[in-house]
Amino acid sequence: MGKEFDSDRPIASLISPDRSSEELQLNKTIKLAIMASGNGSNFEAVAKAIETGKLNAEIKVLIYNNPDAKVRSRAEKWQVPAVLINHKEFKKRQDFDRAIVETLKEYQIDWVVMAGWMRVVTEVLLQAFPNRVINIHPSLLPSFRGLRAVEKALEAKVKITGCTVHIVSLEVDSGPILIQAAVPILIDDTPETLHARVQIEEHRILPQAIALAALSQEKQVSK
Repeated sequence: MGKEFDSDRPIASLISPDRSSEELQLNKTIKLAIMASGNGSNFEAVAKAIETGKLNAEIKVLIYNNPDAKVRSRAEKWQVPAVLINHKEFKKRQDFDRAIVETLKEYQIDWVVMAGWMRVVTEVLLQAFPNRVINIHPSLLPSFRGLRAVEKALEAKVKITGCTVHIVSLEVDSGPILIQAAVPILIDDTPETLHARVQIEEHRILPQAIALAALSQEKQVSK
């Protein structure tokens, strides 16, 4: 898949239309790990896409780093094993990622999906799963990288923001873009109202992006 993502140019349009299940149908069921730190609404969006046949995948494990993360209850609801790896128990980021990689390999994961994962990853994870780690971020990258992306968009008084799914690289919130979706900013928007509308688009495009990335890998392997 490496050659597919050598460019920083998106492989889907800026405002991505919904794609049919047939268009994004994978030849085999891919094994996913989802990494999340908080509420887990994107975890649920992926689980629903799988349940309805829109994504040919299986969530093999949830990895979460915050003992109080609500995503754990979502995993229980969907009968997905949940593994707590608390970053506070590790002195170095690399050691933390080694523990994550060990769990990912235990579950024989194909793709890693960072869905609200609030930790910076290291080369340990990215080298173990080259070009197979996906992240979703609440802005139209490269604008508003890092934390508080929604608040930054409001503070900058831009008219449009959105969300981006991309392949993860060492530089925070960078790497080749898979899909972006635009969200207009309204005059009376607050961080809460804007974030809620951005999340609607996140839930729509994340399953599509997973399928696009896996399809790209399938085509590369078949060449």
